[in-house]
Amino acid sequence: MSKGDRTATGAPKKASELRLPALRVRQGERRTLYSFAVDGKTLDRFAAVSRLRRDEERAIHGYQRPEVLSHIGEIRRYLESTAPMIPNALVVAFDERVRFLPHEGLNGCAYSQHGELVIPLEGSSCQEGLPGWIVDGQQRAAAIREANIEAFPICVTAFITSDLQEQREQFILVNTTKPLPKGLIYELLPATESRLPTLLQRRRFPAHLMDRLNNESVSPFHRAISTPTTPNGIVKDNSILRMLENSLSDGALHPYRDPVTGRGDEATMLSIVNAFWAAVKEVFPDAWGKPPRRSRLMHGAGIVAMGYVMDAIADRYRSQTLTAALFKEDLEPLVEVCSWTHGYWDFGGGDIRKWNEVQNTSKDVFRLANLLLVEYKRRVWSRQGATATA
Repeated sequence: MSKGDRTATGAPKKASELRLPALRVRQGERRTLYSFAVDGKTLDRFAAVSRLRRDEERAIHGYQRPEVLSHIGEIRRYLESTAPMIPNALVVAFDERVRFLPHEGLNGCAYSQHGELVIPLEGSSCQEGLPGWIVDGQQRAAAIREANIEAFPICVTAFITSDLQEQREQFILVNTTKPLPKGLIYELLPATESRLPTLLQRRRFPAHLMDRLNNESVSPFHRAISTPTTPNGIVKDNSILRMLENSLSDGALHPYRDPVTGRGDEATMLSIVNAFWAAVKEVFPDAWGKPPRRSRLMHGAGIVAMGYVMDAIADRYRSQTLTAALFKEDLEPLVEVCSWTHGYWDFGGGDIRKWNEVQNTSKDVFRLANLLLVEYKRRVWSRQGATATA
């Protein structure tokens, strides 16, 4: 070590950048990846984990789920064993401070080139200031960091972007085939734009509507839907998604949907959903806001079944503006039919169930929805006419 490599006190200077041999790989016309190896113990000097969270205005930030300590412990024990190997590469997103210096005259082939990846380390004492974010592999990175080993080289595949949306998209695509919590993906979907696998593509717009229902104060479901950033919500996110998807497919929200883009008139859709569930909240006050184990109204079966009732009422009043007062008037006759928190459901034909025996299965949801729709048509529709007028 030369004299210039030490501080005035004689201690070694901390490197201002990390230079690593790397391979640049071009995928198609727009995508570029960088493949390199690095000591896993140094990862936290240049790459952080982007934790999923919301700010004071409920805007979403980050994309990673919390660390799974049991999983990290298993990997750590393996790393501390004899001859461990982790062949899977971590995926890291770098910002534009990271640069690639190609080795002239040492090209691999038409789509790859040898060179050096230069990663700045100065000014990166806090996580927010680091130039890299771990898109995939946070559990492995944490295990290497905590393992009682001196070093452990790890393969890394990286891309350079300053677009957080692209980082989220890559996070979703990388983790789609893994046992990643669906709620995490659903909460991230509204913040993405690129083409995704068919199932996720179909759920993007319903997930966007759900996000607004959960985070807008005018919504009856304000912060009541359970998601990674609203863990105390009492209604399951998947129940709300199913209710919205059904209505978008052929219910009250369908006329306002754009079949080309899959999106639609959000303002009108949300006004309908908010009006209906505000009416539900008022008509069934004793069942509203309770955990599903205490109220089948807030249970998956109740949410989805009542979604069908919303569609039926909207169809009856299709020539009018749908308001909470209108929904309330048509819901009130159903009060004596519903056993959300006590009593028994009479499904007819001798099928009588205790209030909490209705489960979130396709068969029970159909049975409950059918009961509510039959009673609605018998008590309201048939008495006042199929076509309601102002």
